[in-house]
Amino acid sequence: MRDFIPLYPVYGLLFTDHGLSAAQISTLFIIWSTTAFLLEVPSGALADTFSRRMLLIVGALVSALGYACWIALPSYGGFALGFVLWGISSALVSGTYEAFVYDELAERSAVDRYAGLIGRGKSAALVLNLAATALASPVYALGGYPLLGAVSVCSCLACAAVALSLPEAARVATADETEEVEAGSNPIGRYVAMLRAGLTEVATTSTVRKAVALVALLGGFLAFDEYFPLLAKDIGAPTTLVPLLIAGTVAAQAIGGALAGPAYRLRGRLLATGLALSAALLAWGALSGTAEGFVPIAIGYGVMQLVIIVSEARLQDAITGPARATVTSVSGLFAEIFAVLVYAGFALGSLWITLPALVAGLTVPVFLTALITPSALPPPAPPDHPSAAEKGADR
Repeated sequence: MRDFIPLYPVYGLLFTDHGLSAAQISTLFIIWSTTAFLLEVPSGALADTFSRRMLLIVGALVSALGYACWIALPSYGGFALGFVLWGISSALVSGTYEAFVYDELAERSAVDRYAGLIGRGKSAALVLNLAATALASPVYALGGYPLLGAVSVCSCLACAAVALSLPEAARVATADETEEVEAGSNPIGRYVAMLRAGLTEVATTSTVRKAVALVALLGGFLAFDEYFPLLAKDIGAPTTLVPLLIAGTVAAQAIGGALAGPAYRLRGRLLATGLALSAALLAWGALSGTAEGFVPIAIGYGVMQLVIIVSEARLQDAITGPARATVTSVSGLFAEIFAVLVYAGFALGSLWITLPALVAGLTVPVFLTALITPSALPPPAPPDHPSAAEKGADR
């Protein structure tokens, strides 16, 4: 439900309609990402120490408050406050959600289903996003930005209610690691132990470190979609058509996510080829200068989504320590850092370069990442791969 946000496909237009320039909007994106990455790893350690379900609930409520700020305070300051709240929400959920799902599967000895399940889950979220995108135009026509904001806030509240109903399994960890973390007899001690355990695994385990870097780079490329509405308007599309163009990119992402399960065991070179192809398609679509250019953009974005989910799934299998959310949040931290660089590049580049050229330029690092994907991507886990909990029991 949290992805049923009809305000999302047009919030860039909300900002421009209230007098903000492309450079100012980019600074808002920087505020958003800066907030998220400052809290990314600390919130991951929180998720490894306290209730992950509770963090998901709080994250949804904070997100609702952020959207409310945009509507109640339609100014640069109000938009900035909303992005700060959205950044807090993103940090609380990032890493927490993946670790929550993985541990639920580990409890059922079904970690081999993670890639398919997380892919379908994200596809379902994207379908909700697609529905919200398709409804954005009629909702806007009916009640303008205030109604779009009200529906978005209600969606976040519904998400919090759903999270409240979820079960919560025990954490995955080997026996020795559990004893080490539980050595801290108070919450602060356990928090510090989890933070140290997660950072140590990233620093000392080569496979995990490479996978974290790859997932971070791929996650940073999702900064593309923040500029799709502005790109659509740049080619002359009216406000009512923009959500429909964006809907194509969301639909392609949903398809890519749904195919992530079958694609989980593909060789790294094949996934790298797909990523390179997505870079070419995105550049072609951005430079076309027509609404039809959103067709290759959508296909490229769908392929990228598939590669991202497969990479995230293999990272989860590579993690062996107790601080799963912390390790995952490290990749989120560096993804936010990369996104900030992207937003800063857009903010400065927009002063001299056209938006289509800027979007096309961002595909260069996508292509370069494709070159390192085969060596950075961990191998898929064997079908009989035991969970960390099972390994701990064997010890």
